[in-house]
Amino acid sequence: MSAKEIDKLIEALGILIVDPNAHMRKLSRTMLMNVGAKSVYEAADGLSAIDVIRHANPDVMLLDWEMPVLSGPQIMHIVRSPGVFAKPNLPVIMLSDRALRSQVHEAMRLGVHEFLLKPTSPKALRDRLISILLRPRPMVQIGKYYVPEPRRPIAPNELRHQAA
Repeated sequence: MSAKEIDKLIEALGILIVDPNAHMRKLSRTMLMNVGAKSVYEAADGLSAIDVIRHANPDVMLLDWEMPVLSGPQIMHIVRSPGVFAKPNLPVIMLSDRALRSQVHEAMRLGVHEFLLKPTSPKALRDRLISILLRPRPMVQIGKYYVPEPRRPIAPNELRHQAA
């Protein structure tokens, strides 16, 4: 796919930024617009995020881990509920200001597609969007979790851990 075609795909996306920090939302919006996004929605807390997903129907969500009212993990539990939530396949890029291995593993177990450390760069954000667009992973049920199909096989000990 050509760079021009990729730019058109990014331009057509509706992207929701969910972050309690107004400065970080503005920074994310600016980076998204710099990589070609035209339709960007914002939410400052978890309840607002759920409302925007239901009414604006974004194509991708950038979600902060630490949120008031509903945390990033709580939002993921709600969104990744097929049969209950209207958009359980919504691609999610989780953002966090801490790169704890346990947090990254928990985010992946909850069904995020990508994980980025804040503050991120326009290039890293664009790369994650391209990954979601050009190499979409089907959603699958693993234990009690509804997640993007793993990029690598899951080891038996990881399945036991996820089923717990």
